[in-house]
Amino acid sequence: MKVCLLNDSFAPVIDGVVNVMLNYADYLGRDHGAEVMVGTPKYPDADYSAYAYPVVPYQSFDTTAITNGYRTGNPFSGKAVAELAAFKPEIIHSHCPASATIIARLLREECGAPIVFTYHTKYDIDIERAVKIKLAAKESIRAMVSNIEACDDVWVVSRGAGESLKALGFQGDYRVMNNGVDFEKGRADAALVEKTTEGYDLPAGVPVFLFVGRMMTYKGLPLILDALKLLADSGQDFRMVFVGKGPDKELLERRAKELGLMENGKAGKCIFTGPIYDREALRAWNTRADLFLFPSTFDTNGLVVREAAACGLASVLIEGSCAAEDVSDGHNGFTIRETPEAMAALLREACGNLDRLHEVGENAMNELVLSWRDCVSAAYERYQVVLDEKKRGALQKKKLPADLLLSLTARSMEEAERYRQIRRELFCDFKESAVGMMENIQDAEEHMERFLDRIGEIVRREIGSKK
Repeated sequence: MKVCLLNDSFAPVIDGVVNVMLNYADYLGRDHGAEVMVGTPKYPDADYSAYAYPVVPYQSFDTTAITNGYRTGNPFSGKAVAELAAFKPEIIHSHCPASATIIARLLREECGAPIVFTYHTKYDIDIERAVKIKLAAKESIRAMVSNIEACDDVWVVSRGAGESLKALGFQGDYRVMNNGVDFEKGRADAALVEKTTEGYDLPAGVPVFLFVGRMMTYKGLPLILDALKLLADSGQDFRMVFVGKGPDKELLERRAKELGLMENGKAGKCIFTGPIYDREALRAWNTRADLFLFPSTFDTNGLVVREAAACGLASVLIEGSCAAEDVSDGHNGFTIRETPEAMAALLREACGNLDRLHEVGENAMNELVLSWRDCVSAAYERYQVVLDEKKRGALQKKKLPADLLLSLTARSMEEAERYRQIRRELFCDFKESAVGMMENIQDAEEHMERFLDRIGEIVRREIGSKK
């Protein structure tokens, strides 16, 4: 099977969705013999030569200042669509409802392959954060939903994600397809844990809490800080480790200092490590911690919760959140009301019985962790079902005016690019000709000067002889 994976980001940017893409590409090829091609916006100086599959980078614009380090791809790149179409994919799998899905629709027009789409996160919140004008944000969300509805098979990563998508106005059907974990089950080696955490103030016997992810306030991080303030005021010692980066990191550090959880020049009870990309180092932190704090109602899946569980680390989650799906309070995790007081009360109780935390963590490891191998195998089986439906004609959808508009726009962009290329080539030819002409003129002038000098010598010699 030939599978084209599309997303609005890829390495060197590493986030949850990119991690999904990497595992899909890896296991589709390794376990199922599939041929994979990846399409992604181009990042300066990115090198994709080491990958076992081709990566097609297409034109992008620098929007890193307003999108937390992400570039925006130009989906109307006729050259990129042509290169992806030449691969002749049988399945197109888009992991983002923006430029990636527009390219997927253009590619479907070219090769007829069905589009599978996965809804990973609540993109509307990021849109509203980036687009300050309310009407523009509303129209952007509407366009996003329309893009998703144009796909042939829509997947969500949790039941809550599906409900979120419906709340945005999505009219179609969807199915839950879980993401996996690339951590092996079990705790990291003690020597690795010691090496990874060396230099941090982590006294033996003092409870360690952990958060891993983007430093964004909408992930419930202010709630964590307020709860920790209550816990510290009760006299309980602890360490809270935040791993990650994001636009709100400095704001959160200032808040921690205001609450007395950090001191200038000293970490105090809160430690911000910055981003850690090494997967074994992340396993080490999950092994060193006693409890994972993830009070996010934004995340649709909470992959980091499953990664923590793989290391035998239980999580504190908000009851009713997507991340809390399949979690039984007090058995394989902990669920609380969305208040600092509720979290502080649970943490006080947890600090008094660390052995129980580790028992709950063991249950989480045995019950909440799905391997990427199993998840990608389920995806591959679903791909086959989609292809069977296509053969039976069950995927035929009414042609929308937008599909024709997209196709015409792409061709217009392609013709414009060809025109620009021809213009560049003509300019280069003219420049080279002009440079050659100037060199010839300079040679002619030098030759003329030598000729005149020679004439002058002859004249002077002849005049001298006459005298």
